[in-house]
Amino acid sequence: MSSAAFARLLVMENCWDLLEWLGLDTSTTVFMCLDDPADIVRASAVSRSWRRFVIASGFSKNLCLRICPEASNFTHITEVSSSQEGVKVGSSTAIEWESLEREHKVYTYLSYCLVSPKGKRNCIIKAIRASSTDNYPDESILNTLEPREEVDARPSYWSSGGEVDPGVPETLTYRLVSKLCIIDEIKVQPFQAFFQPGDPIYSAKSVRFRMGHSRLSQGTGTSVTEGYANSHGAANDNYNWTYVSPEFPMVQENVLQSFKLARPVICIGGILQIELLGRVQRQATDNLYYICVCHVRVIGRPLSPVLDVDVSEEVGNSVLKYFPDTSAVDNEAREFQWHAFAARIRNLGAWSGWNQEFLNVLLRPVTVSDDEDGSDEDKFE
Repeated sequence: MSSAAFARLLVMENCWDLLEWLGLDTSTTVFMCLDDPADIVRASAVSRSWRRFVIASGFSKNLCLRICPEASNFTHITEVSSSQEGVKVGSSTAIEWESLEREHKVYTYLSYCLVSPKGKRNCIIKAIRASSTDNYPDESILNTLEPREEVDARPSYWSSGGEVDPGVPETLTYRLVSKLCIIDEIKVQPFQAFFQPGDPIYSAKSVRFRMGHSRLSQGTGTSVTEGYANSHGAANDNYNWTYVSPEFPMVQENVLQSFKLARPVICIGGILQIELLGRVQRQATDNLYYICVCHVRVIGRPLSPVLDVDVSEEVGNSVLKYFPDTSAVDNEAREFQWHAFAARIRNLGAWSGWNQEFLNVLLRPVTVSDDEDGSDEDKFE
């Protein structure tokens, strides 16, 4: 028997509370090693004392910050309900505990979304602007939303303006489907000009990605630059960026190239910008360098309607809004708790000599594998 199993048996036989046995400091150190949000939920389902310990210690928030540092931009969480309730009256301790419970629930859900493969889709809803456009509207950024390479027998792509200097960068800026999206992959396809001699490919040397919010859209939903997809000039002063990726090399090939981020990133504010760095192809007719892109996809998971955000002009001072009427957070918590319960029953069966095959049949209907078709996703979207 291993030392861990012996200690566990000793605690069970003597009906000790492991938290009391280890002490507060050691228990905190152990819990801080948990790196799966499901483990946090399982721990909180062990007993009332464990639940209070997990919630009061803020382990779910700590784990969320470790998975995605952008979550540190949320100064606090506010609950938005359709039911019109009066101002709650109670002791400061009760109000503080309610706030801690809400924080635990929301950060557990957020952590789950960060690590779960469910719900991924193309998150672009609108093309905002390009830093330059050669021939508008024929070569507009709007064309990058079209997955086909040809539309009405014409090639579909965006083209930058021509430059003598191959080091001049370009940017493509998009609005995402939600002000809060978890993004882990961006796909960009350079354009190959089959109608030019040699079929040149106008790719960039490398790409970089920025995520954040518009300074001009607070409380309005749109900015003054949106809708002007052919607007020129640098407009980064109009945005606050909460995340900037490292550079990714781009190959000079006419394929949808995937750029996988090192970790999932929360886009706070719903704006994503693609920086196209360095030009490699010169056009024979005017001897100028161009960058052309025919398609862009941003792969991730929108967090609406469960979560939304009120972004502030000051970076790092945003309010995370939780909408309990959507019930996705509660459903997710219940699913986590059921799996925690099922794990405990299996474990008790192992200790008590229960028939393991019987336990598997008994608990099987609630396992995740039964819903591989994704139908359960409706609970969380």
